[in-house]
Amino acid sequence: MSEDLIKGRLGGADGYSVRCAIDGDRISGRAGGKLHGKDIDLEITERGVQGTVGTEPVRVELEEGELRGNIGSQKLVLRGVDRVTGFLGEPIVGWNVVAQQQGEKLQGQLGSTVLGRPFELDLGTAPGWVGTLVAVVAFYALEPRASASVSR
Repeated sequence: MSEDLIKGRLGGADGYSVRCAIDGDRISGRAGGKLHGKDIDLEITERGVQGTVGTEPVRVELEEGELRGNIGSQKLVLRGVDRVTGFLGEPIVGWNVVAQQQGEKLQGQLGSTVLGRPFELDLGTAPGWVGTLVAVVAFYALEPRASASVSR
């Protein structure tokens, strides 16, 4: 039996690869290459998803049909299963999240069409919201603008 993978690209040709293995409730893998990449280690719990990307904590909980929580210093809200919408970061300086699952494929966009990043993932058996979360985590890990804390 082949192992179940979420894999694809974030940001098109000049972007980075994302590859995670799914083992039961654990999702582990890497965003980016060997040198500049970050490890992703997530666990789906009864209440949401928790884990790490690089050295940053990831914790989102299911509340009233939405996943709400944080990736590192950034707030995250996601809603939907195969059509996923949401937001990463603070209003005005954050990123809209939109993704659509069709079969085992997930296509989406983080941020605006100009400054944002498109993503495309093969989901294996994972639902669209899991793929979207992995894409957002990878974006946070590798996009310098996403993890920079906004100085007030």
